[in-house]
Amino acid sequence: MHYAIIAAGDGSRLTNEGIPLPKPLVKINGETLIERLIRIFNKNGAESISIIINSTKPQLAEYMAGLLQKEKNINLISGSTPSSVHSFYELRKFIKGPFCLTTVDTVFDEDEFAEYIAMFRNNTGAYDGVMGVTDYIDDEKPLYVRTTPAGEIEGFYDEYSEGIRYISAGIYSLKPVALEVLDRFMLSGQSRMRNYQRALVEAGLRLYAYPFGKVIDIDHKSDIEKAEKIARHA
Repeated sequence: MHYAIIAAGDGSRLTNEGIPLPKPLVKINGETLIERLIRIFNKNGAESISIIINSTKPQLAEYMAGLLQKEKNINLISGSTPSSVHSFYELRKFIKGPFCLTTVDTVFDEDEFAEYIAMFRNNTGAYDGVMGVTDYIDDEKPLYVRTTPAGEIEGFYDEYSEGIRYISAGIYSLKPVALEVLDRFMLSGQSRMRNYQRALVEAGLRLYAYPFGKVIDIDHKSDIEKAEKIARHA
């Protein structure tokens, strides 16, 4: 099982609110966001963990150099990309099989995550991907997810409409066929991760929605306290 972390954002909103650290180094419950994800992924059978960081953050580069001495299964890229899907595309070369992708600031309950990964691994072929979703909406621009009664994803939408229960949790477990869609998506000149998710549906991939409890992205200083309540340590 391969994992990938997008950690190349600028984190300007946190900086403007008085948090001087690069976002991956922000701590929740005493643990940096980047090390928390690495720990959880290793706990869930990581063959490799591919990470892209922002090349304009020397403090982060120094921190990651130290981590690389301890963690031998990490592939690291330092760069500057215009969007998260472009960051994903940079990581694509390291992903050789089924994988799970998320951004560094996505915080979830790790026991729920273990159940989610087990479900994806035990998928016998009925689905091409299992996407994390949540009915906890604490996002400025949520991506709404419409599902069938059986949990299959029918579409992703910028606006709420009747009958929609979930939004995307920003946790994506996909089979290699999704990388073929990514290649075509990037060649078409499109951008934004939400548009890539739509492209997966349009390409005919079968995606299953896996409901998490509360999931939050840390965009503001006030999100840190919320994240600490959601996170669960082993």
